[in-house]
Amino acid sequence: MRPDGRGSDNAVVPSQRIATSVNANPVVIRRCLGQLKDGGLVTVTHGRHGGWSLARAATDITLLDIYQSLPDERVFGMPASTPDAECDVGAGIQSALSDVYQEATDALCRSLRDTSLAGMPRKTMASHTATARAN
Repeated sequence: MRPDGRGSDNAVVPSQRIATSVNANPVVIRRCLGQLKDGGLVTVTHGRHGGWSLARAATDITLLDIYQSLPDERVFGMPASTPDAECDVGAGIQSALSDVYQEATDALCRSLRDTSLAGMPRKTMASHTATARAN
């Protein structure tokens, strides 16, 4: 553990600690971590001093890797019900939205691909410092 409280790439962190940090239910965090494990991004150590750790260096993990490991997460969703085929707008809305959504998703993925996990602590600390100064 570093003096500033951040862990190293090989730190083992319990899911409860992660959940507390992001103010989320530990069950939700464990579900996400399980998906990240399936994606080869984290490993789990069981037992008294167990927890989760990165499967490889943070510099070798991009935010796109994380996004793609969470299959339930979508940037945009299509309407759940089938539009009215007799309506001029409804008949073409899914096709029109699909093209726009795909363009937006592609742009997001390009940005995520260019951002490594290693740079995130610095960005979050800078954001936190800026917010604290503003208040």
